[in-house]
Amino acid sequence: MTGSGGEQLVRTRARLAALLADASTGALDAAGGRVAGVYLRSGTPGLLRLAVLAGLPGPLFRPWWRLHVARPFPVADAYRLGVKVVLANAAETVRRYPQFAAGLPFPFGSVHLPVPGGSEPLGVLTVLRPAVADPTEEPLDQEVLGRLTEGLGAELLGLADGDPRVVVWDAEPLCVRPPGSRSAQAAVGRFSWDPVTGAVRADDRLHVLLGLLPGEFAGTDTALAGAVAPLDADRILAALRDTAAGKPPGAPLSLRARDGTERLLDLWSAAEDAAAGRVGGVVFDPRPASATDSAADPLPQGVFCLDRLGLIVYANEAAARFAGCERSRLVGRELWEAMPWLTGPPCDDHLRGALLAPDPVHFHVQRPAGDGEAAGGGDWLAVSVHPGEDLLTCTLAPATRMDTPAGSVLPAQLPQEPADHSLAPLYRPIALAIALTDAVTARQVSAVVMQELLPAFGGRCLAIYLLQDRHLYLAWETGFPPGFLAPFEGTGLDAHLPGVETLTTGRPLFFESMQQLTAAYPGIPLDATEGARAFLPLIASGRPVGSCILGFDRSRCISTEERTVLTALAGLIAHAMERAQRYDSEAALARGLQQALLPRRLSTHPRVETAGRYLPGTQGMDVGGDWYDVVEAGDAIALVIGDVQGHGVQAAATMGQLRSAVRAFALGDRPPDEVMSGTNRLLIDLDPGQFASCCYLRLDPATGRARVARAGHPPPLLRSPDGRTRLLDIPGGVVLGVDPQARYPVAGLLLEPDAILALYTDGLVERPGADIDDGIAALRLALSRAGSAAGRRGGRSLAGVADRLTATARHAADRPDDVALLLAARRSAPPPGP
Repeated sequence: MTGSGGEQLVRTRARLAALLADASTGALDAAGGRVAGVYLRSGTPGLLRLAVLAGLPGPLFRPWWRLHVARPFPVADAYRLGVKVVLANAAETVRRYPQFAAGLPFPFGSVHLPVPGGSEPLGVLTVLRPAVADPTEEPLDQEVLGRLTEGLGAELLGLADGDPRVVVWDAEPLCVRPPGSRSAQAAVGRFSWDPVTGAVRADDRLHVLLGLLPGEFAGTDTALAGAVAPLDADRILAALRDTAAGKPPGAPLSLRARDGTERLLDLWSAAEDAAAGRVGGVVFDPRPASATDSAADPLPQGVFCLDRLGLIVYANEAAARFAGCERSRLVGRELWEAMPWLTGPPCDDHLRGALLAPDPVHFHVQRPAGDGEAAGGGDWLAVSVHPGEDLLTCTLAPATRMDTPAGSVLPAQLPQEPADHSLAPLYRPIALAIALTDAVTARQVSAVVMQELLPAFGGRCLAIYLLQDRHLYLAWETGFPPGFLAPFEGTGLDAHLPGVETLTTGRPLFFESMQQLTAAYPGIPLDATEGARAFLPLIASGRPVGSCILGFDRSRCISTEERTVLTALAGLIAHAMERAQRYDSEAALARGLQQALLPRRLSTHPRVETAGRYLPGTQGMDVGGDWYDVVEAGDAIALVIGDVQGHGVQAAATMGQLRSAVRAFALGDRPPDEVMSGTNRLLIDLDPGQFASCCYLRLDPATGRARVARAGHPPPLLRSPDGRTRLLDIPGGVVLGVDPQARYPVAGLLLEPDAILALYTDGLVERPGADIDDGIAALRLALSRAGSAAGRRGGRSLAGVADRLTATARHAADRPDDVALLLAARRSAPPPGP
């Protein structure tokens, strides 16, 4: 690359970063959010990467830096479906996206909007915002957000100038500090209290903080409590008495001022007034001003403040003492660099909670032993984190002085070695378990494993082998060179390979480099990539299922924590895969039963052409109750289609009985209303606890005249020879199996030569969340177009029309219901004889 080309690339990337940063900070204002970011497409197909993050430290969001577009996450849905996703609160998030909620279990709402870019979005703008109990209480300014994403999309397309690689992001996210929102004000005020007289001496700062003139303050404990937090006055007075008795509060009290803003109150037995038995106290506002207010310097507890990117912007001497370092080594450094013992699980969860939710968090942590201290001799500290719009105010105090606050977590001692917690988030087993509950086939389980494991651990390649007849067969692979795994197909359990031995011994095998792998298994074939490897046994309830291989693109240390998490995940995968194998076997049997109950061939007539299609639902393995049939009825033919309510063997059995009953009535050439009434009574007599819809039509092939009766079934469609398609207005009765006295009116219609009659079940036209009338309208349009295409080819092949009408359903990955379609058309004249 030439120098000028390199400079142009640098300028382009800088412009891209500026556009994304402006969009993120703009979205914070438009959505009233705390955190905003933009995901862009990456160089890896199907993978989105976080390009910009505003309002949250990047390391705290590392598990969500990369997202696969197929994952059940709101960002992925916004990108894949091209629609905005709005989640008002945590309850809605748990209901719609349980995996997302498992990783961020805090009370917040969010909005996710696709960034338009032509045929598919360029990325997704996402905002995390305060939760709203009722979405109608605080409606989003969706017009502003829409203009923001449209403007960003236009800017990105202009920057790309036809080269889509320009708006692809493969680096770490750029972290942006949101603009400050508050001006400086008095943040800290001190006072002392005499428990004998009840007199309070306050400094000028406390007067300013409380908005009082010195002459307006009565100088008593009750006046102090009423001025600090009127609704919490009793708590304040009780805390004063307890402190005077030698029992100070376990943590700074979180109070609400008259205007609703948060205030903190801390109390202690003042050393300088110990002889007089006085109590010292401080009231401070945990908002930005405390970062620059030196009044917090002499406080006995440690106080430090973080901005929203994790930078320590203030620390008093007590905080430095508790941290075991100089004050100058705290201020101006990021938290995970200055106080690494305050990061990593579970501390990261607490910090995320304080950044995303309005309530303070409290927990205990042990600072590792410093120089001169015995191993394990670090102090236990009680930590409180108080949220603010621009800063987090944190306090430190010896845990021996403090009782455990409500809701705090007392974690085990943190490991002395630095943990790469970005690669092993502790919530990952929970998220994977939730994801696996929706995976029912072996292929779906494998896809979930790929989408969860690779982003979580930074892996590059994955392979899953399943055990069958004492041999391992490849079920899924991604990231390996083409053909590399072919020689391992069908490997026996006596082979000296790590993927085999991890299963036969039940022990996971970890190799931090290819040198370690080749030393343990000389001569083993290697792919071109140098990197660490993990071989995990898939064992469910003591039964071997297979092996999982996770590969990295570089040599790296695999920590004890990561090995523990990977081993736990292997157990989850094994149980899910065993369940999926049973499902695949049982589903094959169920589908065979289902096909056996459908007609193998349709009755034919020289003047009538028919075509039928049936597609089973893809959710679950239960057989369905949809059916269709064509039966000879005297000198006419009968067309019938029906749908038994529900799924399962019982629905299929009922369907078989109804099909036989209708067929018997039709062969007796009974009128349509008698066919419906007789079938209805039969179903009620059988009492299967089910009901069914049905449409029965008796057609005279010579004249085209037909008589129709409906029992709660969608009305037929008719395409005329001139291409017009209409929904037939046919009166109907109630569904079969409900009312033994039900009557089914009969309507007449004329089927002209070259016209097409369509009977269908609701699975073809009904979609969750959509009106069935819209689905019928779409089927009408498709029938018109499909019939025209068949006519242009000079034939009247109904099979081709049927294939077109069911193409969308046939290729859909998710069919919530069975689909049945029956088409009929009269020929213009009988075919010539031989």
